[in-house]
Amino acid sequence: MATQDDDGNNKASDRIKDSAQQIWLAGLGAFAKMQQEGSKAFEALVKDGAGMQKKTQTAAEETLAQAQQRMAGFASEFGTKAAGQWGKLENIFEERVARALEKLGAPSAADMAALQARVDALEAQLKGSAKTAATARKTTARKAAAVPAAKKTLRRPKAG
Repeated sequence: MATQDDDGNNKASDRIKDSAQQIWLAGLGAFAKMQQEGSKAFEALVKDGAGMQKKTQTAAEETLAQAQQRMAGFASEFGTKAAGQWGKLENIFEERVARALEKLGAPSAADMAALQARVDALEAQLKGSAKTAATARKTTARKAAAVPAAKKTLRRPKAG
C-alpha cells in the first residue's frame, strides 16, 4: 500500500508539472506571438487612441461652445442690468443737481426755454416795428423832397 500512495503522489506531482509546463509554454507562445504581431497591435492601438482623441476633442469643443454661449448670455444679462442701474443712478444724480440749482435760485431748463421764446417774440416785434418805422421815414423823406421841388417849379424867375 505504501507504493500506491507514492504512485498517487507521483501521478499528482506529474500532473502539476505537466500543467505548469503547459502554462509556461502558453506564456512563451503568447510572448512569441506578440513579438511577431507587436507592430500590428501597436498600430491598432495607435489608431484606436487617435479615434478616442478625436471623440474626446469633439466632446470638449461642444462643451466649450455651450459654456461660451452661457457666458455670453450671462454677460448680456449683466450688461442689461448694469445699464439699468446706471440709468437709475444718472436720474438720481440729475434730480439732486436740479434741486440744488433750484435752491440756489438758478433758472430751470423750462424757465430758460420760456425766456428764449419771449426774447424771440420781442425780436420779431422789433423787426416788424423797425420795418414800419423805416417805411414811414422813407415816405416822409420822399414827401419832404417832393415839396421843395414843387416850390422851385412854382417860382418863375423874373424876366428882366
